[in-house]
Parts: sequence; structure tokens; C-alpha cells
Amino acid sequence: MRIRGIEALAGGQGGSAGPVPGEGAAMLDRRGFLKLTGLAGGGFALGLVPALASAQEAAPKAPASPPQAFLVISPDNTVTIAVNRLEFGQGVHTALPMALADELDADWGNVRGALAPAGDAYKDPAFGLQMTGGSTALNHSFQQYRELGARARAMLVAAAAQQWKVDPSSCKVEQGVITSGSHRATFGELAQAAMALPVPQQVTLKDPSQFRLIGKPTPRLDSRGKLEGTTAFGIDTRLKDMMVAVVARPPRFGGKVKSFNADKARAIKGVSDVMLVPVDRGGTGVAVVADGYWPAKQGRDALQIEWEDTGSKVSSQALFDEYAKLAGQPGTVARAGEGDIGAAVNGAARKIEADYRFPYLAHAPMEPLNCTMQAEITGKKAQSVKVWVGSQFQTVDQAAIARVLELSPDKVTLNTMMAGGGFGRRAVPTSDYVVEAANVLRAWIASGHTEPLKVMWSREDDIRGGYYRPLHVHRARIGLDAQGKVLGWQHTIVGQSILKGTPFESFMVKNGVDATMTEGIVENDYNLPLQLSVHHPQVDVPVLWWRSVGNTHTAFVKETLADELAAAAKQDPVAYRLARLDEAKHARHRAALQLAVLKSGYGKRKLPKGHAWGVALHESFDTAVAYVVEVSVVKGEPRVHRVTAGVHANRVVNPMSAEAQIQGACVFGLAMIKPGFALDIENGAVKNSNFPDYPPPRITDAPVVEVFFVPSQDNPTGLGEPGVPPIAPAVANALFTLTGKRQRQLPFVMA
Repeated sequence: MRIRGIEALAGGQGGSAGPVPGEGAAMLDRRGFLKLTGLAGGGFALGLVPALASAQEAAPKAPASPPQAFLVISPDNTVTIAVNRLEFGQGVHTALPMALADELDADWGNVRGALAPAGDAYKDPAFGLQMTGGSTALNHSFQQYRELGARARAMLVAAAAQQWKVDPSSCKVEQGVITSGSHRATFGELAQAAMALPVPQQVTLKDPSQFRLIGKPTPRLDSRGKLEGTTAFGIDTRLKDMMVAVVARPPRFGGKVKSFNADKARAIKGVSDVMLVPVDRGGTGVAVVADGYWPAKQGRDALQIEWEDTGSKVSSQALFDEYAKLAGQPGTVARAGEGDIGAAVNGAARKIEADYRFPYLAHAPMEPLNCTMQAEITGKKAQSVKVWVGSQFQTVDQAAIARVLELSPDKVTLNTMMAGGGFGRRAVPTSDYVVEAANVLRAWIASGHTEPLKVMWSREDDIRGGYYRPLHVHRARIGLDAQGKVLGWQHTIVGQSILKGTPFESFMVKNGVDATMTEGIVENDYNLPLQLSVHHPQVDVPVLWWRSVGNTHTAFVKETLADELAAAAKQDPVAYRLARLDEAKHARHRAALQLAVLKSGYGKRKLPKGHAWGVALHESFDTAVAYVVEVSVVKGEPRVHRVTAGVHANRVVNPMSAEAQIQGACVFGLAMIKPGFALDIENGAVKNSNFPDYPPPRITDAPVVEVFFVPSQDNPTGLGEPGVPPIAPAVANALFTLTGKRQRQLPFVMA
């Protein structure tokens, strides 16, 4: 997701207006570095003062919240680096420590990562908000972590030089050891002395030629624990005397309980209490609390609930029909284009007219939603609370919990836990699932209980519980001359606004256009006479960003139409794209495409009978990804045999993790083409429930994915999401070669 002006969401102190590549580095001018003596424990601890009000203030202010360290060096040489993001599979738990450890010249074998709790010091240096989203973690914090490492290194060198009475320039640092002539000391031995020295205001960062870690394939710090099953995810949280709650939520969005009978639920062994609680979108539900998940679920199953005949009555099919009508009407202009494009289309010798349909999609991460809370209680009110949750929006969620429990945010200690996926679902402007958990805790305390509480969702709860990638309809009318040249392109997109009604609306919805709907097509990379308009109908279905956000549908339309236009012009699809990509403005696009073509053997390697090439190219989150795919049709369904990816993501910090991100995103994106991968809503209720009726790709669906990166010395761009959008159109383009049929919707219709 792209977010600009996001600091307004949490009332945070000043941050940059937007995620421009390299901008995070500039924000360091507004931060002060400080030693954290109380956290050093006989070693060394370095942190940041939260963003200052003015870049001109010379002295760092004392932080309003307790000091929080980014770096701790212990006497035993252990180097612990706090990661200011959520780790949920994207590899940031390793990549950011690599950036710091490289500048520090630490021994990587002694480096440990730790997920940072919610805290002002850990806010994104460009956004002014602690969050993980928009594939911005490395783009915004790479420079920040390098500077932390460089300052710590300078302090350790200064401590060594002072002890040995030598010039600091004579000191050599390598693998956590400082030497000068016959002198030798480890970081751990120098840590306490370094703490006595001032933090240098200016440091020189390494030349990239000196990097020892950055750019080298590096095993992830969190991989062993995850492979051995010792890493604790949010759902694994266990506290003394902890109880588990599950919530019966209304079958329709916004529904309410009319009445309920809990006698049978209370009769289940282990059930402690049954309570009416507020749920998302003004609804109500019933929470069942027990001494474990299974009795709580059994208790919920035994509830007798009568629901009010309220809430959403919407159905997917009716929305597709309504949206198709809207697509034929004038909408809000997102891109006007030049000249009278409508007249050019109407008067063209040839026309392409195409309608595209995209369903609601659930996030369905492997770890369902969960949140654990432990309150300090006086009477029947929480005085403070500790929270364990895999949050993408720590600052926002911390503030939301505080509001529900009528506390100040500093009374909410939010511990960031490892999360088993999220794809946007753990970054909700309404903080729906943590607000619900806080409401359950509040009711629990009001009923006289004091035990800590974990609220757990089942996978069925997760899929039916709301917040989906919006349903969309696209309509394209393209006018061509006799040679296939595009004379005009009129394009309309219909779909709900993700941002309307959220704190993001004021700065991300411009002139009535939600930027998350048009991203990926409004940029008009192929420099065609494009006119783009939108409709944002009001619908009672909660919607949210889904991995790569608007690019999930705009890339499919843009890239399948690019192939169709190439065919109309009787040109090769790759040549057609390259001819329309500006050599200066789109140099990164061109490099990614040319690399994928080169490595795949496209146009040179002979494919087996019944196989076809497919190509797609798309930029999202400042990263260009080109896929060249090899596809056949097996038993009436597409079979993707091989994917070759050309990627321009600027500097690649950890090639091993970066490759995995593109591979994972590719397979994730293949879900969109699978039969049945569509959320079906009928009369305000989601019909899907679990993987059997919402099927992700299986291991047998996964192709060979070879990933190649364009070398670059520039600041890293995003990698968590950009691999998703191009795969579905690349496969669709190959299928046209095999079947002669254009795919106009996701998932594919093969018959």
C-alpha cells in the first residue's frame, strides 16, 4: 500500500509527506541519537530520540516514552538489533540487522534480531508512524540502520583509541574485533567504555565496495527457530492463568444480536463466561471464554443466538451487474488525457472493447488473527495493559486499544510478535480485531475477572470476518487505426474506495479519486492517449488493501491489453512494450524486461509442443518486475511450468531473501487465476469458509521460478508486493496463444 501523510493517522510528530526513494535518509536530520545507559547492562546501548519538532534544534530532546534501544552490545559480544517493523515472512528481521551490522563491522554470528515493541523511537523515519506496509521497510529504514551502525562503530573505535592511546585512524575493525598494532579488543570488551563517550554527530558511511554483508546471500536470523518450531508467533502466546475467548460474530456485516441463550455453552467443561460484546462496524457479538481454544469453540458452537434482521444485504453477482452499468456512465476523472479522446475512439477504424471482472478476495494468512492482553486492574477497570500481537500498525493499534480501555497510549505496552502472514490484513485503519479484543477484555474485567485473555479467530472466522480486496469492474474502449496504432483509450474502473471513511481519506483521496484504485494504470507507462475515470459506489462490505493493492487488478488489465494491442499492430509483445517505454523515464522497466527475456530464452529457445510463452511487465512500489512464463493447458486448466523474473529493485540487501520474496509473491499471485479463488457474498454473508472452498495454490501448482536482479547502487525499493501483479496477466497472455481466447476476469474461465 502507498501512504502519504500517514503521521496524521496517529497524531504523530512530523514525518515526510510521502515514500519517495531515499527520502528516509533525509529524515535522519530530524532525529537525535542517544545512549541508553539504563538499558546497557554493563554493555552498550544506542537508540534514537523520536522525531524532533524542528530540524534546526541542535540538542536532542528527552523522549516522552521510556528509552528504547535499536542496538545493544553485551559484554559477551552478543549484538542485539531491534527491528522496527513486523516480520511476517518478508525477511526484514534479517535485512535491517544486515544493514546495521555491516556498518558496525559486527561478527554476523553474534548478531541477534528482536522485534521492537510499539514506541515513538521506532516510527518509520518518513511516515512518523510505526508500521509495516507498502513494501517500504528497507526503502525507508536502510539508511537509518546504516547510520546507527556507523555511529556505534565510531564510539567503539574511539573507546579503543582512548584506552590504547593511539590515533583512531590506526584502528582496524573486523568481525566484531578492533585492532591497532599489538592491541586487540572485542566489541563486548569495549562496550562499557564506549558508553562513556558522546555519540558522534557526523559519521562517514562505507563505500559500497566495502560491504561485507549487504548484497551477499545470507540465511535468515529467524529461520532456525521457525524450522524447529521454537519461534513464538502471536497465536503461540502463553501466560499464567490465561483464558481464551472466541467470538460469535453476526453472519452479516454490521449485524446485531437480538437475543441469545448461553445455557448449553456454559455447560461445556472449561467455559468460564459468556458475554455480549461490540464487534466491528457497529455490530454486536457474543464472546465465549474458556480455559482453552477447544472448549471456547465448543461453547460458541452450542450458543443459541437470534440475530436482528439488520446489516448488509449485498450480493456479489448483483454488484457485478450494478458495476457493469456504472462502467458505461461518465465517472470521476482520474486522468483526462490530451485532446478529444472520446471522439478519437468513436471515429476509429478499429476498436477493442473489453469488460473485466475481479471478485472480492480474502487475505487468508496461515496464522489467523489473534491478540493476547493482560491488564493491571483496580476495581473493575484496567489501569494499564500489556498486549502481544502481530501488528502491522503498532502506533495505530496501540492508540485504538487505549481508546477502548480509556487509557493513555503510554499505558498500553504493545509487544510485536512474529506473524504467520498478513498480506495487509494486520494493517487495518479501524484496528478492528485488536479493538474487538480490547472490548472483550473490557467486558471480561467488568464481569469481575482478572485473568489475561487471548482472543482467537479460526480460519473460518478469518475468511468470513471482513476486510477484503474490493470487487472491481473495468471497461476499456480503445480506438485503433488500420495499422493498429492507438488513437484513443477510454478506461473506467468501478469499485469501492478502500480509504473513504478512514483517516487516510483526507490525503489519499484527491478530487474524489482513491489513489489505491488507479495505481498501476494511471501512470500510463506505455505513453498512450489514455483517459481514465472511476466510480466509487457505497457498499456495505468492509474492504482493505490486499498484497500489492490496486495493482492486483490494474496490472492484469494493462498487461493483457498491451498484448492485445501488440497483436493488433502485428508486433512481438516484447518489442511492442520496449518501443513504448521511454529510454530515460522507464530505464528500470526496460532493464527488468530485457533481463527476463535474456535469461528465459524467449524467442530463441524452442518450447515443447503445446507450450507457449507469456510476458508481462509491471512496476509497483518503485520496483519493476517482468515475468516471462512457459505455460500449457492440462485437463482444461492452465499449467505454469516455468517463470523467469527480471527485477529492478535497486540495491538488493539480501539476495537470498529477495529471491524468496519474488518466488513467494509469484505463487501467491497464481492464486488469483485458480477456479474458486473468489469470495462469494450472498445477502450480506460470505459463503466461503476455508481452503476447500477458497483454494490457494498447492505445491503441485508451483512452477520453477528463476529470479534475476538488475544490479544497482541506488537505495533499495520494495520487494514484498511487486512480484504479485504481473504473474496473472503473463499466464493469460500465454493462454491466448494456446486457446485463442482472451481472459477478461479473475479467476480464469477456461470453458
